[in-house]
Amino acid sequence: MHIDRLERYWIIAVGVVFGIFAAAIIASVVVFGVHLPSPVGRIDPAKIAESEFAHPGLTQDSDHAYTLHLVAKMWRFDVGSKEPQPTIKLPVGSKLTIIATSLDVTHGFYIEQHDVNMMLLPGQISEVVVTFNKPGVYHIICHEYCGPGHQAMVASIEIS
Repeated sequence: MHIDRLERYWIIAVGVVFGIFAAAIIASVVVFGVHLPSPVGRIDPAKIAESEFAHPGLTQDSDHAYTLHLVAKMWRFDVGSKEPQPTIKLPVGSKLTIIATSLDVTHGFYIEQHDVNMMLLPGQISEVVVTFNKPGVYHIICHEYCGPGHQAMVASIEIS
C-alpha cells in the first residue's frame, strides 16, 4: 500500500504526540501519584444520623493534621457549625483530610486555588487530602446545581 510522503509525516507526528501524551499520563500516575477520586465507602443516606457523620466537624489528629467530616445538605455544607456559610480555621502547613457525603441530592465540592474537586453523591463517601501551605481564605463552593438555593451553598477555609 502506498502512503504519500506528506501523509506519512503527519501519521508519524500524530503517533509521536500520542506517545508523549501516553508517557505524561503514565508518569503522572507512577511518579507523581495523581489519581482520580473514587468512593472510599458507601452509606445509606437514611442512616447518616447513626454513622460517623452524625456529628460532622473538624478534629485534630496530630500537630498539623486534621480531619473534617462534612455532610452536604440542600443548600449548605454541614461541618458542625450553626452558620449557614461556615468558616474552618487552620494554621499554615495544615494537612486536612476531608471525608464527605451527601444527604439528599448530588452536590459538588470544590476548593478554590487547590486541586480539590469532588462529586458528593447520596450513599457514597468521598475522601481527599489537601495541604494548605499559604495563608489566606479558600472558598468552598458547590459546583453542581442542587436546587433553588444552590448559589448560597458556600463555606470557607481560613489559613493563618
